[in-house]
Amino acid sequence: MSLSAAYDPASPRSIEAYAKRLEGMTFREVLALGITPEGAGRDYNNAGYKGGLGTLIEECYFGYKANSDQDADFPEAGVELKSSPIDRKKDGDFSAGERLVLTMIPLDHPIEEDFFASHVWRKSEKILLVYYERDRALDKYDQVIRYVKLITPSEEDLKIIREDYEKIVSLVKAGKAEELSEGLTSYLGACTKGATAATMWVDQYYPPHAPAKKRAFCFKRSYMDYILHNRMMGAGAAESIVKDAGVLDGTTFEEYVLSLIKSHAGKTDRELCEMLGLTYAGNKAQWSQIVYALLGVRGDRAEEFEKANVSVRTVRVEEGGTIVESLSLDTFKFREIVDQEWEDAPLRCYFEETRFLFVSFRKCADGIRLEDARFWNMSMGDIDGALRACWERTKSAVSAGVELTVVVGKDGKVVLCKDGGPRIANNLPKKNEAGDIAHVRPHASKRGYRLEDGSVCGEPDRYGDELPDGRVMTRQSFWLNNDYVMRIIGWDDGGDEEGGE
Repeated sequence: MSLSAAYDPASPRSIEAYAKRLEGMTFREVLALGITPEGAGRDYNNAGYKGGLGTLIEECYFGYKANSDQDADFPEAGVELKSSPIDRKKDGDFSAGERLVLTMIPLDHPIEEDFFASHVWRKSEKILLVYYERDRALDKYDQVIRYVKLITPSEEDLKIIREDYEKIVSLVKAGKAEELSEGLTSYLGACTKGATAATMWVDQYYPPHAPAKKRAFCFKRSYMDYILHNRMMGAGAAESIVKDAGVLDGTTFEEYVLSLIKSHAGKTDRELCEMLGLTYAGNKAQWSQIVYALLGVRGDRAEEFEKANVSVRTVRVEEGGTIVESLSLDTFKFREIVDQEWEDAPLRCYFEETRFLFVSFRKCADGIRLEDARFWNMSMGDIDGALRACWERTKSAVSAGVELTVVVGKDGKVVLCKDGGPRIANNLPKKNEAGDIAHVRPHASKRGYRLEDGSVCGEPDRYGDELPDGRVMTRQSFWLNNDYVMRIIGWDDGGDEEGGE
């Protein structure tokens, strides 16, 4: 094959048209084309070669020697070639398998302040994105390339990406790169980068020159999932908060969102429902509906929040300025947590990658009033400090065998639960023991135990999860402590609650 006739390296559309022929091919079939530039040829299938499949496409399909230059892969066209895996879910749909790494964040030398003069812009202005289906049951060479498309950020996306870049740069220049996380920004993230703990750290160029983990600019996995479904597969997007990119002139996306909510602070949820044309239900579930309606979105999905991995959480503040409820997270599997390491634990990944929009409603004498709204992400200090401590205590207790004890009252009688069975205590982290961030308890009011002697409490097959030793106990969740949530939303003290078993 004559590559000079196959595509024009100075034309983005010619490059894309040639690349579209990859759709439906396996990497083994690409190798069989016999295209190898001078000095290329390597074991692209090596398990330790993370970028091997992308390099294979560069060298064995486009015919140029892969390199680590900061310029785009096709400099004449300004096109960067990126390959990324997608995973097939149980329902048959695909999801983006990873964030898309663009270029390293310079921590040990000066960083470019102007986004449009940066390596990030050169690497993201025009991306030839190759999505392949990652099937772990197959050899890497036999995985199939599913979608190929030339991608460039929309006007609205570009404004938010630029905001993200400037936020990351401001921390780097302040010598605070150790505070970077993906949850800090919307679409453009700062992901950790380093093969081992020994190679992960670098002394910062900017004072006070503290050591920080190496990080790279990346498009977040949630943003790549949007690209997959809406730009590659042609699925319909969720409704957008920003109807016209011009509204972001002179303000940030987050400032715009907060202005839409805060401009109605002081109104009761009933007044807001009347204003928004919503049927008043008088329950907490409606508050999220109110928030989305204030943002001009019908239902409970917003395009920008899905791209940025923003979790909307509503909080009720009591008349006395307290919060009764802690904030629940997803349940976890006992058998899975014992095999996890903290750096890759789902709990850590969730808080490092997720940005939250907290909206507080306050109970008053004449109703429940919209109080405030703020974006928040957990600091790396809290993630690798108190949150990790709670997780480690949980893992340790599960690994050693959770202590399940029938509760006996002061009168010597067994304390019974609503279902008539004995109340059962455990030694997982409680709110008054786990520091000032998190604890562990069930997510639901129903329970399910199957004890060592075979006795059953509740419905273990429906509400329980198997422990490593074969016993079954009620499924558990991590919870953020209510007093910690109070600090997040800007209040000083909180209520106290323990919840069920």
